[in-house]
Amino acid sequence: MIVTATKEIDEIVESLGPARSVHLFGCDSCAQQCRTGGPEELGAMEAVLRERGFRVTGGSIVDETCYLQLVKREYRRNEALSGADAVLVLACGAGVRTVAEAAPATQPVLPALDSIFLASVERVGRFFEGCALCGVCELGRTAAVCPHTQCPKGLLNGPCGGVVDGGMCEVNLDNRCAWIRIYERLRAQGRLHVMRKTAAPKDNSGAVGPRRVVLEHPPGKAPLSKRGED
Repeated sequence: MIVTATKEIDEIVESLGPARSVHLFGCDSCAQQCRTGGPEELGAMEAVLRERGFRVTGGSIVDETCYLQLVKREYRRNEALSGADAVLVLACGAGVRTVAEAAPATQPVLPALDSIFLASVERVGRFFEGCALCGVCELGRTAAVCPHTQCPKGLLNGPCGGVVDGGMCEVNLDNRCAWIRIYERLRAQGRLHVMRKTAAPKDNSGAVGPRRVVLEHPPGKAPLSKRGED
């Protein structure tokens, strides 16, 4: 899931500019779990905006704000949404982009949240960064400890010389050295030989944006048989 944090209200108000009527758009998925974009948060944002002199035309929440078809359907059925001077999205950046794709070209779509990191969920309300979406996953040779997110220096071929206090990271003293954790896990698995492999400098040619993926056969849709085949 994507962890988000609410922007400062002064930044939000400044971004709204001359807009007087605002529609709020939340997300019932990640932002709801983070307590940044669910019904309660939309209600709190509405109260603050009204105090600042804005007219809030309502609030919309769909299961996943990054799902374009759901957002388009909300625009079709909700005149208050399409008629507002601006839309304030309480979701991640992907949600903001999706709402902007569905909105009229003349309607500003603005973020109320900052996207922080991609998280693993320990339990309700506890999120931990685990993946940097680097595009070249190293977890197979690092015992599922991501060196991009767990090492503040992003070292891919072993630890630095700054390990302190029996294995703690010199940059973040609350964090055990990622490479010590990798070593310990590989040793427990009988796979220390994997550490002899080195990671080459990352090839970023595949990370040129904007990127897209289009599945030939989306889930739930069987491929059509070619003419003449059973």
